[in-house]
Amino acid sequence: MISVQDVYLKYPAAKDDTIQGISFTVEQGEIFGFLGPSGAGKSTLQKILTGVLRQYRGSVRVLDVEINTRKSSFYENIGVDFEFPNFYGKFTALENLRGFASLYSAKIADIMLLLEKVGLHHDADKKVGKYSKGMKMRLGFVRCLMHNPKLLFLDEPTSGLDPANARVLKDMILEEKTRGKTIILTTHNMHDAEELCDRVAFIVDGKIQAIDTPHALRQSGDDTTVEYSFAKNRQESKNICLLSELGASEDFRTVLDAGTLTRIHSKEQTLEDVFIALTGRSLQ
Repeated sequence: MISVQDVYLKYPAAKDDTIQGISFTVEQGEIFGFLGPSGAGKSTLQKILTGVLRQYRGSVRVLDVEINTRKSSFYENIGVDFEFPNFYGKFTALENLRGFASLYSAKIADIMLLLEKVGLHHDADKKVGKYSKGMKMRLGFVRCLMHNPKLLFLDEPTSGLDPANARVLKDMILEEKTRGKTIILTTHNMHDAEELCDRVAFIVDGKIQAIDTPHALRQSGDDTTVEYSFAKNRQESKNICLLSELGASEDFRTVLDAGTLTRIHSKEQTLEDVFIALTGRSLQ
């Protein structure tokens, strides 16, 4: 679905390249995440993939089309959900969606059904200028789905959403995956990346530092530690050891056999832990 080979891009006023020698591929039906802090180059890379920025060096093929030669028909097959979606504020949500729908030749999905899925059906006739940021985010998500594209580009899709609405959108994203859609997820939210993505790419300063599955990345660092608590002299004490050494730990076996163990939990690395270890940067 996507093949990027040795791509560079420099903005006209910039001294250095913003994107520096990036290469990767994305298969059909995959959710592929770009994970990195603000300013890392994630949004620039998405603009290249969607044909907004075409003055790149290297090769970028999306849906078997070299992006710098793409035609308007290319947009029939992709849906883009921006982090800061733009709408006509004096039009209602329904008027906005119908207007955008008229740009496509494909059959449009049931707009009211999509609005109901994201909890906006009661606000369909409300002017978008009166929408909150979270409502606009959900409306933008509907807009990117309504023409049933093969490929979705989602930029921080849960930004500004409360946990309940974020859960709704994440469930819909996974539903689109089951329908065979390919999804590019740009985020600095490691929880979203770990829950949704088949693979993630760590991006810092316009370069990819690592690409793998979230599970493999979390397993690539230090051994998991285990913290356990036990009763001793009517007080609770704690010990920490490596998971790989737990079975051979005499201290652990002593409290286990004595029945004084009160709690135990493992402390696995998060994606953010791995990101910081590899890049020396935070995701925020």
